[in-house]
Amino acid sequence: MAQFLKLLSYPLSVIHYLVFGLLLLIFHPIQWIAFNVFGRKAHRATVVALNIGLTWSLYFLFSRVKFINKHKLPEGAPLIIVSNHQSTYDIPPMYMYFRKNFPNFVSKIELGKGIPSVSYNLRHGDNVLIERKEPRQAINTLMKFGQKIEEKNLTAVIFPEGTRSKTAVPKPFRESGLKMMVKKAPSSYIIPLSINNSWRLVRKGAFPLGVGIKVTMEAHEPIKSDSMPFPELLEKTEKTITEALLKINSGK
Repeated sequence: MAQFLKLLSYPLSVIHYLVFGLLLLIFHPIQWIAFNVFGRKAHRATVVALNIGLTWSLYFLFSRVKFINKHKLPEGAPLIIVSNHQSTYDIPPMYMYFRKNFPNFVSKIELGKGIPSVSYNLRHGDNVLIERKEPRQAINTLMKFGQKIEEKNLTAVIFPEGTRSKTAVPKPFRESGLKMMVKKAPSSYIIPLSINNSWRLVRKGAFPLGVGIKVTMEAHEPIKSDSMPFPELLEKTEKTITEALLKINSGK
């Protein structure tokens, strides 16, 4: 069976990439028209539609994403989704499942150019692009981002690991970026988000992709950012995510 799935992964990966790439190419001019003709609200709607399509493209790999949220998201307040990061395939489901809040991402500056649809959205949305090799620039940018989400009640997404984890075990969370955002957005709520099995899609690299993978994403209980000192807030958030992943991977 394992050998059959391995052979099947090659043609299915080709089909998936064709669909994935076609969606990026089609939605690039659609985003441009929406943003420049109809405005920011229309642009956001096209971004959500694109990412719903990208999420559904996983069906060509016989894979799917299951989203779990047993808690009501706070309304009328900024939200900061803090998540572990396993692959590129973490992003589209976030747009899909948090579409009413419309997530804005903390991303590396390199992604702001050269990728159809993705780069356009990163530059023209309320996302923030940081230069990881220049800590001072990154910190200043994140402080301004925190201030923006506080003033506009936006939803932000940050991956405190810094780089993607290639296993189910998250890397230690870095505190600097989240700390600056929380400092400038004291009325915000932290939404811990645990992502499991996304790494299996790219376990062998970009090609072939994994087949028959069930990815799960779980939003945990919101935490008021100013309800405790930041070190405790970071520890609680990281512990919530790591314990959730440990539980699901141990089969309990």
